[in-house]
Amino acid sequence: MNMNEKKFLTFLERYHQWRMAHQEKSTDELAERKAHAKEMQKYDKARLLKMTAEDFYNLLSPLWAMGMWGNKHYKIDNLIETNGIELLRTQFANLLCGNDSLAKRWDEFREKINGVGPAIMSEILNKAFPDECILWNSKTKTGFTILEVPNTPKYDSAMDGKMYAYLSECGKKMLRVANQKGYDDLENLIALDYFIWQEAQKDIDEPVTVDVVEAPKTKKESGFVHNDIRDKIKDIGECLGFKATTEVKVANGAKVDAVWEVSIGNMGRIIYVFEVQTSGSIDSLILNLMKAKNNKAVQGIVAVSDAEQLEKIRKEVEALPGVNNDIKYWDYTEVLEVHEALQKANESINKLGLVPVSL
Repeated sequence: MNMNEKKFLTFLERYHQWRMAHQEKSTDELAERKAHAKEMQKYDKARLLKMTAEDFYNLLSPLWAMGMWGNKHYKIDNLIETNGIELLRTQFANLLCGNDSLAKRWDEFREKINGVGPAIMSEILNKAFPDECILWNSKTKTGFTILEVPNTPKYDSAMDGKMYAYLSECGKKMLRVANQKGYDDLENLIALDYFIWQEAQKDIDEPVTVDVVEAPKTKKESGFVHNDIRDKIKDIGECLGFKATTEVKVANGAKVDAVWEVSIGNMGRIIYVFEVQTSGSIDSLILNLMKAKNNKAVQGIVAVSDAEQLEKIRKEVEALPGVNNDIKYWDYTEVLEVHEALQKANESINKLGLVPVSL
């Protein structure tokens, strides 16, 4: 791993000086992170396999990755309803306590669990194994990008197990470099995250924007892209006040990737349907969306894909009389931009504490 070591050491010196000037603040904030980690480390395999709904709430609600949700009970109850509590127990136990490699456990979790992405997964692993596993979120990505760490992923769907293991090794290399240069501020990967959170964000000349999502190159990557975009569409719907679900049958022969639904008094339901295209037949996508329109409550049908695929879908739809005005188009990149903007807005609002934690 080759990073910009000169820049890293500049940040380290600046961080060290900041900590000396703000000893009480930095000590208290790091102590809070260590306390969270200590709680996470109490979850052994036996405990994870017996988790109740309330246990999952206690596990997940303190995570920073849950900061965009004011009503955390709603989000966690939805995770349980979507995946089933038994599968969640099994996969969390395997992620934290399994015998396979970290990369294999990561991939299995991502393939089998809906609605839990790299931010939540990595935060849990980082707190459980602070010497081995990195916390990965938008701020970490910004820090790694500024430090010119090679192959820093541009989007969550590229975060497979091999990539997560590589980034964790990069984090451990940073710790070794800091130690070799005489800096003892970075004792583990929890402290590295605090350093990145505190220091690396300062040198952004302009906001780091979401990159264009490229078409997936492998079947595994295609699955991660599909699930990542599908889950973010669901998140966006929930943030906008809809009842949002994934993998829903809305009409005969039409099971769609995501649905936003709202009830209007005694007038009934309004449904918006989303189909995510990463691979497979464009004709099948169009047919599925048109079948969904047979449900009279469906007021909008949306094809979601990369720019190249969307153009192909448009051309196919143009040849179908009476259909071309029905289907709307949403680019992957725009989905990610909207999700990131809503996440920042909700996190800021939730810090005001307007919604009681118990709700």
